[in-house]
Amino acid sequence: MPTMADVARSAGVSVATVSHVLNGTRPVLPHTRQAVLDAVDELGYTPNTLARSLVTSRTRSIGLAVSAISNPYFTEILQGVEAGALEHGYSLLIADPHDDPDHECKVVQLLHERRVDGMIVAPSADPRELVSYLGRHRVPTVFLDRVIDGVIEGAVGGEVGGEVEASADGPQRFDQVCAENTGPTARLVTHLAGLGHRRIGLVAGLPGLSTTAERITGYRQGLTAARLPYDDDLVVHGDSESAGAERATATLLSRAAPPTALVTANNAMTIGTLRALRDRGLSVPDDLALCCFDDFAWADLFSPRLTAIAQPSREIGAQAVRVLLERLAAPDRPARTVRLDCTFVHRTSCGCSDSGERGRSSQSSQRSQRSQSSQPPQPPQPSQFEKGSVS
Repeated sequence: MPTMADVARSAGVSVATVSHVLNGTRPVLPHTRQAVLDAVDELGYTPNTLARSLVTSRTRSIGLAVSAISNPYFTEILQGVEAGALEHGYSLLIADPHDDPDHECKVVQLLHERRVDGMIVAPSADPRELVSYLGRHRVPTVFLDRVIDGVIEGAVGGEVGGEVEASADGPQRFDQVCAENTGPTARLVTHLAGLGHRRIGLVAGLPGLSTTAERITGYRQGLTAARLPYDDDLVVHGDSESAGAERATATLLSRAAPPTALVTANNAMTIGTLRALRDRGLSVPDDLALCCFDDFAWADLFSPRLTAIAQPSREIGAQAVRVLLERLAAPDRPARTVRLDCTFVHRTSCGCSDSGERGRSSQSSQRSQRSQSSQPPQPPQPSQFEKGSVS
């Protein structure tokens, strides 16, 4: 196997010059650089990354810990992380914490022991041990998709859809990259209210996750904007997975006064909800209107086509890499939270026609109107929830 000394001998330069060319550590004359690259190509030289890491104390690797890698949402995030890492010459080590706090700590420790330069982690519903470990070992980390309670207390008042800086005081704080959740969820609720629905249910995610809490907040904000009352009986937890959502939807449908429309809080739960409706012989949107948080590749192939909130999954992953590399370059800069905008994708599962015109086209919304003694309130304009959150 050729060595760096062999490359230097072939190119007629010093070993130090070869090192500078390959690592980009110092400007080299163009003809000299080309001579080195030609020698590398001719000899088939491959840099020894292990030896390089011993010298630089950097492995040029990033640890990624995300649960449910089979979930299309996280798969797209992974693609964004991988593309961003490769663009900057970093390799990726991947582990699945299974949304289990104990397993989460084990896989993060294993990644740390592999001497990754930094980590990107989608934390579990109870990340206290994780945060303690990362803080104790001063591991450069970006939290992905879910924010950590208490970490962004100093970020109150920042604008949605941009970046907000957290206070540098107190315990170590971490950079975070996620989508906006509250406004887009409210948009789904007000859209359904605008179609005449007054009993709008929510299949929420796993308790303890920030995404779950924020989407419940958005649901309540949407009800308030539509002047509809909040009813605990219309909110169930599908625990962010398909089987849980199937059970939760069955619970909703068994209520004395079931909902006429549903919002599901992620793509896996949308599948579970559709299964529960199918098992009961219910049709979307004729019997029950449906909107979902998370768009996915085949949402447009369902019949009816799913009205959804699309998250910028790949951009979330790519942005997490950029934020982590900035942290590695400037370890002492203030931590920040980056929230990316979502998109409202208007299709037909909500009861609208293929033309996208708003109207009470489904039987479910018509039944909702007949079941009320008073006329439905005037819905808010969608623009209420568009600025900084929905494009």
